[in-house]
Amino acid sequence: MNGQLSTQQGQLDAETIPLRLGTRRSALAMAQSGMVAREVTRVTGRPVELVEITTYGDTSREHLAQIGGTGVFVSALRDALLEGRIDFAVHSLKDLPTADPEGLRLAAVPEREDVRDALVSREHLDLETLVEKCVGRPARIGTGSPRRMAQLNAWARARGAVIETVPIRGNVDTRIGFTQSGELDAVVLATAGLNRLGRAAEIGEHLAPELMLPAPGQGALAIECRADDPELAAALGLLDHAPTRAAVVAERALLAALEAGCSAPVAALATVSGENELRLEGVVGTVDGATLLTMSTTGPLVLDETAEQAARALGHALAARLLDGGAAGLMGERV
Repeated sequence: MNGQLSTQQGQLDAETIPLRLGTRRSALAMAQSGMVAREVTRVTGRPVELVEITTYGDTSREHLAQIGGTGVFVSALRDALLEGRIDFAVHSLKDLPTADPEGLRLAAVPEREDVRDALVSREHLDLETLVEKCVGRPARIGTGSPRRMAQLNAWARARGAVIETVPIRGNVDTRIGFTQSGELDAVVLATAGLNRLGRAAEIGEHLAPELMLPAPGQGALAIECRADDPELAAALGLLDHAPTRAAVVAERALLAALEAGCSAPVAALATVSGENELRLEGVVGTVDGATLLTMSTTGPLVLDETAEQAARALGHALAARLLDGGAAGLMGERV
C-alpha cells in the first residue's frame, strides 16, 4: 500500500514540477518562449517556467560575421541544456547552425509564422514611396543581413533607384529607434518577430518573396531538448507541424550544402505547392546587388518517417544546381 502511494506521489510530483524552458532575454525571445510555454502546458498539463540566459550574441556589439554568425545566440542555451540547467530551449530556427549538435535533438518545429521581411519607417512608407521622398540623396535603409542587402541593392539597380544599405545590430526597439531619430530612413525586420511582439501596425510594407526571399528557417521556431530524454521529446513533439519541418529542413539543407552561414547573401524558401509537392527556391548573390542567382526546384512533400531524408535531398539538389551556376564565386565576393 505504501509503495502504491509512493508511486502515485511520484507521478503527482512529476506532473506539478515545472519544466524549465531556456530563453534569451530579449523581448522577442521572451515573447516567443512564452507562446511555446503556454502550448507545452496545454498539451502536457505541466507548468513551464522561463529561465533567462544571456548569450554572447546579446552582449557583443560586433557584427555577427565577426563573432561567429547567428550561432552565437544559440551556444549558451545549448550549454545550459547539456548541463541540465534547463529542460528544453526555444530558438528562432534561422539562428540554428546547420550542423546537428551532439547530445541534443530538435523535438518540434511548430507551424510557421509569416515568412516575409517588412519595411519599417517613421512615416510607415512602402519602399517605392520611401525612395521617392528622399530627393537628392540615397534612402538609408538599415539591416544586419547581407541577404537583405543583396536583394535591396538588386531591387534598386533594376529600377535606377538610389539607396544606401547600412549595417546595424540591436534588438527590435534599437533598430526601429534608428528611424525615429532620423539616423535611418527605414529598417528591414522579420514580419514574424514584429507580429509576435504585437508591433505589426508599424510595418510600412510587407516585402514580397519575389523582391526579398527570406532567410532559411525564417518565421519558424525550434524547440530543442536533450537526446537522452525521449519522454520529454515525445511530449514536445506534439507541437511539431510536419509541413513546416519539411520546408525548413529543405531550406537548411540547401544552406549547409552551399557551406554558407549568416555572412553569406543566401536566401531560401520552401512552400507547399498543391497537395503533395514542395517547391524550393534559392537565391545567392553579391551584397552590392550586381548579381543575383535565382533557381527553384520541386519535389514530393513527404510526411512519413522518410520526410527529413526527402526534404534534405531536395535542398541538396538545388544547392548543386546553384553551385554549378557559380554560387560559390558569388559568395566569395561578399568579403
